Amino acid sequence: MRLVFLTILISHLVTAFSYADIHASAVSLEKGDQVVAVKVNGKLFTNYVYNDKKRAKPILYPVIGPNEVPMTRRYPIEEAAPGEAKDHPHHASLWYTHGEVNGISFWHVAKNTGTILHEKFLKLEGNTIVTRNKWVGPKGEIVCKDETTLAFFAEGKDRAIDVSVKIIAAQGDVTFGDTKEGSMGIRSNPTLRLKGSVAKGKAINSEGVEGRAIWGKRAAWVSYSAPFKSGSVGFSIFDHPTNLRHPTWWHARDYGLVAANPFGIHNFERKPKGTGNLKILKGSDITFKYRFLFHEGDAEGAKIAERYAKWAKASK
Repeated sequence: MRLVFLTILISHLVTAFSYADIHASAVSLEKGDQVVAVKVNGKLFTNYVYNDKKRAKPILYPVIGPNEVPMTRRYPIEEAAPGEAKDHPHHASLWYTHGEVNGISFWHVAKNTGTILHEKFLKLEGNTIVTRNKWVGPKGEIVCKDETTLAFFAEGKDRAIDVSVKIIAAQGDVTFGDTKEGSMGIRSNPTLRLKGSVAKGKAINSEGVEGRAIWGKRAAWVSYSAPFKSGSVGFSIFDHPTNLRHPTWWHARDYGLVAANPFGIHNFERKPKGTGNLKILKGSDITFKYRFLFHEGDAEGAKIAERYAKWAKASK
């Protein structure tokens, strides 16, 4: 009896160790001149692209999900894949920015738009990147700064990225304006789209709203999935309970853009322009937290509601 008990105990300990190991020590970071490669057991998960002069902001590209499925589109970083639309060149894989910051668009890419520039790494260790960036206007003025923390995880075939963005009003007051063009976004693999020549995707949010109707709705999370040759794969985005105006609104289009945006109330709810403005006083800051979960199966099969609740509780 004692031998059986010890065998069971050892089995549980081995399982617990393996579970912890694949969450933390399986992830490695390799810094280059333009990117930090994030690997899981030696295989690429994503690149944090921080110093590419062609990009108007830091991005994560590519993002490799379960069964080696690319989770974001190639364009505009590479030539478009079959079925990809060559539209919205500012929708570059996975990013954080906003369309109206002191009147300047950091969302778009054009002559009079802003640029988010890498300033320095504050931490580059284990599974975590912490970086400081400056938001520079078209005339070279620093509008604000941010400190972004990216933590990477693996659980079996599933992958996750926890994103924490602290916006710092370092130079003066900063207003994030009321516009739908923001903020924590991803442009999906075209198969995960809800419309298009290769689209097979479906979408649902935490409130049970499905399909294109999730646009402009408030929800704690949204989830997209689609069938691939290797099986069903999806991504879900979590809005943290401590975030401003949680649960957030979602700028979630049927053509592959999905973005959490707590500022665009004018567009989402047809309220007066400026309703969603956020003013950050000089010397102050505000932090937003999100999780991107790349998973096997759809929202129900991947138990997204349960995993959101666990993440929200653990990360408070």
